[in-house]
Amino acid sequence: MRWSFGARVVATVASLVAGVQAADSFSFRDSDTGFLFQQYNAAYKIGTTIAYRVALPSQINATYPVVVQIAAPVEVGWAGLAWGGSMINNPLMACWANGASSTISSRYTVGHSQPPVYTGAQYEIIKAGTYTNRTHWKVTAKCTGCTSYTGASNRAVTLNANGNNRFAFAYSSTKPSNPGSNTTNFPVHEVTNYWNHDFNAAKNPDFSALLEKNGLKGDSN
Repeated sequence: MRWSFGARVVATVASLVAGVQAADSFSFRDSDTGFLFQQYNAAYKIGTTIAYRVALPSQINATYPVVVQIAAPVEVGWAGLAWGGSMINNPLMACWANGASSTISSRYTVGHSQPPVYTGAQYEIIKAGTYTNRTHWKVTAKCTGCTSYTGASNRAVTLNANGNNRFAFAYSSTKPSNPGSNTTNFPVHEVTNYWNHDFNAAKNPDFSALLEKNGLKGDSN
């Protein structure tokens, strides 16, 4: 698999949805988990999108967790999120449906090739927000290590909790051969694009309480 955000693929998306290069996210309250997310609808073909959602605590420390949610039509083989807006030198989240649940694979690469497994970002699945139905699959997880990481040239990077952050997504119609494994290889993507995601509007004053309500440790660190 080569997850490369190259001009050829970006041009493909631009031809599908004119002008969508730096679209803004918007507010979305998830009834399954209670979190208030900022959502971006990433078009992978005309009229069909994958929803990318992020929620974070209102009290921000040097390193802070987020809750990430991805909702995709069942035809999506796998969906990816680049936390730094690039294939290389930032945490990558790849996910796909696995029966009634979903699998999340944490990756990081410094080159344009199959990204190796990355232990610097840890995902804890929130069961109430993770399921598959007739039309869509949805996965929700708390991520620790997605907002602070070592980037290019060993530069420390922390995502801006008070403004916009550049994200990128990837899409493939083909599922991994071993969907139950978070270390499996997955096929090359067919579409990618970028956007600016509003973190300031994604803050939840009750972040810790919502984590507890959803069965995870109720802290914001």
